[in-house]
Amino acid sequence: MEKPVRKRGRPRLLDRDVGLDIAARLFWERGYEGTSTADLTKAMGINPPTLYSMFGSKEDLYRQALDFSIARESTRRSQILQSHLPAYDALRLYLYDIADGDTQPDKPRGCMVSTAVLQHAEENASVARMTAALREASMQALKARFDRAVEEGELPTQTDTDTLARFYGAIIQGMSAQACDGACNTRLKRLIDIALTAWPGELSRQDLSERPGPLLPRGP
Repeated sequence: MEKPVRKRGRPRLLDRDVGLDIAARLFWERGYEGTSTADLTKAMGINPPTLYSMFGSKEDLYRQALDFSIARESTRRSQILQSHLPAYDALRLYLYDIADGDTQPDKPRGCMVSTAVLQHAEENASVARMTAALREASMQALKARFDRAVEEGELPTQTDTDTLARFYGAIIQGMSAQACDGACNTRLKRLIDIALTAWPGELSRQDLSERPGPLLPRGP
């Protein structure tokens, strides 16, 4: 008696957001070039055709995973910069929030965007340009807040807001790199406190009392 032929089961269904969350974590941990399509399909529990039908190419998936990951942070940080807080207070809260994101105990260290695809193979140049554009957008958001501070008299009229934004952008990228090397949340916030002493605007008495001096006690 012949055995009945088993019908092939349907491919496993995967929730799109779950897939993007898995992909974002892998790309965050291993980088774009260090994450293979095989790594992605194995982590998601799907086959390559399903991945391509849901997300497109690996590069397409990376773009979508970045957008998915950024959306969870950007709304809150945008609200901080666009709030009615004094510019100095908004900047401090914004940088502290980034330090918290760089050192989450249940997630990879650093920032998925700040230090992503800095070194890359020629065939991945378009991915590098994409991440560079995201970093530029972040600095332009800071510049817009500093331009507003000039208009509202919180910064001197001659302030070079573009360079000021790039200075704090460099702090953000540096924090990501140091977090990847093991810097803790407290250490990153000490770094922020030092960076805030470069703020060129006038501060209220309360801000002055809370503003750190140029040197801080040696940490652990």
